[in-house]
Amino acid sequence: MGASENTEKKSVSRREERQQALAFVFERLFRDDSAEDVFEDAAQARDEVVSDYARKVVKGVEEHLTDIDAKIEANLKGWKMNRIAKIALTILRIAVYEICYVDEIPVSVSINEAVELAKCYATEKEASFVNGVLGAIARQKGKNGE
Repeated sequence: MGASENTEKKSVSRREERQQALAFVFERLFRDDSAEDVFEDAAQARDEVVSDYARKVVKGVEEHLTDIDAKIEANLKGWKMNRIAKIALTILRIAVYEICYVDEIPVSVSINEAVELAKCYATEKEASFVNGVLGAIARQKGKNGE
């Protein structure tokens, strides 16, 4: 670990990988193309290198979308799925995927990162909403931040 690692591959933080996954999951809301097609388009159009973690998240959200959306919907107090802003829904989907399917990331980290993404790409109100929904899902899951 050192200089040679930097020359081989640019080091990307998990937060940057989540942001990349967010862009792809969001894009998939508007395209019928496969995740692989979206990745290929990003590589060709923007010279974007898709991180392994972003690929894992995008494909995981896609694979488990029905279950993820059911968990989100079950924890919307007084809301309907179609009323949630698309960016907030995308953030929720990524975080629920991490909470339910990625054991190596503590639940508290997934929730915190989702709230930070919402603060950055949505509104403070939506960040609070995301926090509440994810907190309820985490409690149901029986994980309290590990």
